[in-house]
Amino acid sequence: MQLETERLIIREFTHEDMEAVHEYASDPVVTTHMIWGPNSVADTRSFIEQMITMQERRPREGYELAVTLKESGKLIGGTGLYVMLMSQGEIGYCYNRQYWGQGYATEAASALLHYGFRELGLHRIYATCRPGNVGSATVMRKLGMSYEGHLREHMFHKDKWHDSYLYSILEHEYKVLSQHGQQSAQ
Repeated sequence: MQLETERLIIREFTHEDMEAVHEYASDPVVTTHMIWGPNSVADTRSFIEQMITMQERRPREGYELAVTLKESGKLIGGTGLYVMLMSQGEIGYCYNRQYWGQGYATEAASALLHYGFRELGLHRIYATCRPGNVGSATVMRKLGMSYEGHLREHMFHKDKWHDSYLYSILEHEYKVLSQHGQQSAQ
């Protein structure tokens, strides 16, 4: 599994990615709004093993992928698409903070939307973020996702209850955006 955009190669994780993944997964600033982390070395090693196992499952229900710069091959983060029941999918992403604010999350997530709708035939793709994660909410809006609501205290992690904002896009909405050149998926 590999996707390519203007600036990125989005590919399967390998054992060789351990150090680059741990660089961002162990960063408390990066993991502030995540339901995991900051990771220990053992946590990151376990994540890599789980992702490699996921690649072998059939039918495949999850795509957790490394995001690398096309020009240098440097791994800058990860993005995922999980296929749910009823032709729905959930996307997510996490990046090394050195690469925040440069459009990489939007570019990679756009490629996942394209894959989900065009290759997997999904009807709806959604994503969530914690209310304080302004950057993630901005990515979702740039993708053309609609704000669906505020999920109050729906998940418990890091010893407390957390809210989330829910965004989604439907296949027919994605198709219209794509036709008007507002999506940069390739």
